[in-house]
Amino acid sequence: MGAYEDRADALERAFGPLDDPANPLGREAILAADAAGRTPAGAEEVLDAHRFNAEFVPVELGGALSRMDGLGRVLRPVFRRDASLGFGYGLNCFFAAAPVWIGGSARQRAEVAGHLLEGRRVAVVRHEVAHGNDFVREEFTARPAAGGGGFLLDGSKPVIANASRAAGLVVFARTSEGGGGRSHSVLLLDRPGLPEGRLTDLARRSTNGMRGTEFGGLRATGCPVPAGALVGGLGGGYELSLRSSLLIRGLIPSIVLAGADTALRTVARFAVRRRAGGRSPLDVQHVRDVLTGAFLDLLMSDCLALVATRGLHLMPRQTSAYAAAAAYLAPKIIAESMDGMSAVLGEESLARDGAYAMFAKQVRDLPVTSLGHAGSAGRQVSLLPQLPFFARHVWFTDAEAPAALFRLHGDLPPLDPAGAALLGDGDPLAATLVATDGLLGSADLPGDVPGDRGALGALTRTLVAELGELRTAFAGIGADDRAALVDPRSFALADRYALVLAAAACLGVWREQRSGAGGPAGAFLADPAWPTAALHRLCRRLGLPLPERPAACESRVLAEVLARLHGRRSYDLYGTELA
Repeated sequence: MGAYEDRADALERAFGPLDDPANPLGREAILAADAAGRTPAGAEEVLDAHRFNAEFVPVELGGALSRMDGLGRVLRPVFRRDASLGFGYGLNCFFAAAPVWIGGSARQRAEVAGHLLEGRRVAVVRHEVAHGNDFVREEFTARPAAGGGGFLLDGSKPVIANASRAAGLVVFARTSEGGGGRSHSVLLLDRPGLPEGRLTDLARRSTNGMRGTEFGGLRATGCPVPAGALVGGLGGGYELSLRSSLLIRGLIPSIVLAGADTALRTVARFAVRRRAGGRSPLDVQHVRDVLTGAFLDLLMSDCLALVATRGLHLMPRQTSAYAAAAAYLAPKIIAESMDGMSAVLGEESLARDGAYAMFAKQVRDLPVTSLGHAGSAGRQVSLLPQLPFFARHVWFTDAEAPAALFRLHGDLPPLDPAGAALLGDGDPLAATLVATDGLLGSADLPGDVPGDRGALGALTRTLVAELGELRTAFAGIGADDRAALVDPRSFALADRYALVLAAAACLGVWREQRSGAGGPAGAFLADPAWPTAALHRLCRRLGLPLPERPAACESRVLAEVLARLHGRRSYDLYGTELA
């Protein structure tokens, strides 16, 4: 992780202090660029100088991508400032490249790597999905060309990130009139090599969030595509999309919590401001509760990010549920936190300039950054088929997750982009929750856990009981009972399962930090205060019976919020130094 930390720190220093009015890449410049619908002047040059696009290219192809938790780290300095910059410059390129890293030929992988390493863009043209919105309507079709030589591409897509800037296009096109999972294929297009006039740009669309990202459209009219453009097999688009999502989903918490990190810092700065008479908003208990809860939500999201990304290396056959849960739950709970923080800011939450205007920008960007409703529904849908199997065969019998899953640092096995299973054959994270319950109820937990151990144990037992209720509910659903799996009650149960996983992830991180892993936030993360407060918050979300409110634990969490504000450290698990 050291190399990733160094690169993240170098980016942070290169962009400079966000709150410095003299910084050409500071808050004022970012807000002005956002209002004008562009990225800040000079920002892409900083990313060029730091070879940011190399972060999305596997090391064996000449890039820097070796571990997914590290990629999540290096994205944060960019997304803390401007999601448009992070997404439009690079992350969207990774979304486009992922199907090629997974299913492409050696030539195709080298072609995409060449685009990115030489500073060009690659864009993805997704197919239509059932839970669609303006970002996923309409599609392309590809029919065999006369004489059996490749395809003819037709159709349009009105909203594609980086459509006109991309040298490479990864297109999900319908190649079969039938429905089902074999109706679409993936094509890799070299845009400069296409015949003139057959693929044309459509007008740019304005967006409320991520205003600086270019969302344009494309129209194909009988555009010839060579046979060698097919990525994977004919009809393999749906599977490639699912496999790509396993790589992409684990990154979603990192990018949404980076923006929320800036939002929380903005609100914390507002809350400590002294007014006439010496009072501040922080004197109000509700304000203290909002700051504490928002920080806990960021920590919970980061625990899920850690599990989803490190799981791809450590247990690729079990990580699909964690990737889906992380990408589903983190945007949801962070959006709730943003609502609470906006009430603290009051009218300042709508400010377009000034000291608190970054908050409104983060609120606008969040729905686009998290890929909106279509992404949320898809993540729940991919969770649901796994839960009846877990209920009948895995829960309360599986071995707990390896300790390395919860480490903030340390080596990992090499990443195999195509190695993750679409459906898990175990749930070791849920087993970690059960195992921790056992440890908290015994004398075997290493180290001294003062009075908070009782509260933490009670909350853990409550969540283990909730897992038992989920086992009862899902064990009654047959493997082929599709009607039950699309019932709204099943979606509600999947939401509860995701919250239970968040608790297990927090407990795993806390236990591992107690082993002395260290780091800037090591002492805080080893303290039982934050998992106690986090599990209390999760149990309240679930509507479960609650022990007495852990006020002392929440006070210690709030103290960390203020310490990081004044010490200029990030509001994630790493507590890294900010510019």
